[in-house]
Amino acid sequence: MKQSLNRFIYIRVAFSLLCNLLLSYLLFMLCRLVFLWVNHSYYTGLTIAELFSIFKGGLVFDTSAIVYVNSFYILLMLLPLHYKEKKLYQQVAKWIFILTNSLALVMNLMDTVYFQYTNRRTTASVFSEFSREGNIGGIIGVELLHHWYLTLLAVCLIVGLYKFYRMPFGKISRRTRLPLYYTTQVVCLAAAVPFCIFGMRGGIGAAVRPITVSNANQYVNRPIETALVLNTPFSVIRTIGKKPFTVPSYFKDEQAMAQVYTPVHTPADSVHFRPLNVVVFIMESFGKEYVGALNKELDGGTYKGYTPFLDSLIAESFTTEYSFANGRKSIDGMPSVLSGIPMFVEPFFLTPASMNKVSGIAGELRKKGYYSAFFHGAENGSMGFEAFSRATGFQDYYGRTEYNNDADFDGRWAIWDEEFFQFFDAKLSTFRQPFVAALFSASSHHPFVVPQRYEGKFPKGTQPIHQCVGYSDYALKRFFEKASRQPWFKNTLFVITADHTNQAQHPEYLTSSGSFSVPVIFYQAGSSLKGHAKSIAQQTDIMPTVLGYLGYDKPYLSFGSDLLSTPADKTFAVNYTNGIYQYHKGKYLLQFDGEKSVALYNFITDQLLKKNLLGTVPAEQATMETELKAIIQQYMMRMNGDRLTVE
Repeated sequence: MKQSLNRFIYIRVAFSLLCNLLLSYLLFMLCRLVFLWVNHSYYTGLTIAELFSIFKGGLVFDTSAIVYVNSFYILLMLLPLHYKEKKLYQQVAKWIFILTNSLALVMNLMDTVYFQYTNRRTTASVFSEFSREGNIGGIIGVELLHHWYLTLLAVCLIVGLYKFYRMPFGKISRRTRLPLYYTTQVVCLAAAVPFCIFGMRGGIGAAVRPITVSNANQYVNRPIETALVLNTPFSVIRTIGKKPFTVPSYFKDEQAMAQVYTPVHTPADSVHFRPLNVVVFIMESFGKEYVGALNKELDGGTYKGYTPFLDSLIAESFTTEYSFANGRKSIDGMPSVLSGIPMFVEPFFLTPASMNKVSGIAGELRKKGYYSAFFHGAENGSMGFEAFSRATGFQDYYGRTEYNNDADFDGRWAIWDEEFFQFFDAKLSTFRQPFVAALFSASSHHPFVVPQRYEGKFPKGTQPIHQCVGYSDYALKRFFEKASRQPWFKNTLFVITADHTNQAQHPEYLTSSGSFSVPVIFYQAGSSLKGHAKSIAQQTDIMPTVLGYLGYDKPYLSFGSDLLSTPADKTFAVNYTNGIYQYHKGKYLLQFDGEKSVALYNFITDQLLKKNLLGTVPAEQATMETELKAIIQQYMMRMNGDRLTVE
């Protein structure tokens, strides 16, 4: 027995390495199961075969992540040096393994919660997204308490790493034949190198390209399921320093592409400009599901929602049957709403293209002598809003600094909506007309609390956000009550939308289509701007619709349509989720991975997106593919070529 162990001494470190990597695999898969358990409402109806495919793909991405995370540890364990057999060396290697894998596991568990707000795995852009937020530590602290069971699990997993870590047994003796020892170590290292390379790349062979987050789609039927295939360490590592925009070559001729689609809007010579004021509300997390007036058939016609004031305003407004956000984050909403720029691949704010010349509602109306201002009750500079508002044409910025009364600060993010909306109204009344102003609300944001004096006033509903939606709706009511008495009110076009969706309950709003559904509302008191069109709207339609309603007579760029002059069958919505481009048009939703279509649904009759119609309506599918390709190529070409304005 002793002689057998002496023979084993030549590979015992490699054997311990293998056991410890298997431990890492086990814990990564456990995190995936916890992710599925916590977010099960997004994955109802998965079959055994579909779960098998997801877990099979998960092993591919876990292998890549585990090799990335443990690359230094693997090198330490396989260096062909007999000094690595010493106890101190192995203790250092052990703690490197525990620390790096603990970080990876914590990232996975944190994304279990964050996924509910983004519907995708976190990428490297998260570091830029929150780089200027001073309250992140407090927010994370609150989350640790709210999700104590995940915190406890993280502690247990880290303890498990420590307890089940396998140290090499025995130690090298003087009788160990060093030539044989070194030969064995070199062989082990040589065998491990291709495993690491192929593991990182996600496959073997010269034809295999290194996998990226988009490759997860090959294992799933719906884009949202890619979050189960992926893991957060992989998503972060593989997106560090990546250039997000690559111009595809769908069209060789730019003129031919422009005939299919162009984002350049050229007004007719006959338009007549009228200098109405413009006020845009971007309501934090106001998903369409929360608005009773836009869900009259929900719950068999009994659904009331959480926005009684907005419901009453919608009765006097212009809306559409289907309306969508162009992104899933606050930093996606602002460029989409105010500049007609959707989110493709990565948030516009966080890419080099954010340094391009951009325009928008404010920039275009300044050419007509408008005064412009942007309002957001958070700390100045938060989320990059101040920088973008100035880049897109807003002259002044009003934030927490300008409000100058922290007695109304919610303690986490921003000034409470009620007080800040009243501040907004007061400032508007001092502006010279015509003016364009936008406000980004804050109180319907995580951690979903309302002012103490209103505790119990608004319906709690079934989700933590519901009472916050009710509070912000009340803040809107108080704003309109006061604003309606101002001389500028009737000469003002109001637009109300959301930056993105948030917590959802109904299955219709948990699909890859419904998870982008937000209200898009246009209102002018005493005007004929009323009705509910049976058409599609998206955030990027707001800019051309506003400019069209005003009779703007200069060319401009926006990836949207004028909803008031575009036929219902020509309106569309685009967005991007988990490596898939989505294109709503007519009654169909096309999902396209950049190279080929992967799904086609009748999103009107098949609201849960159960029946994939790919290949069954070839003419409609081909037309939609061509149009979407033109949109994508126009977008990428203009992003990389600094062509987001019309000179």
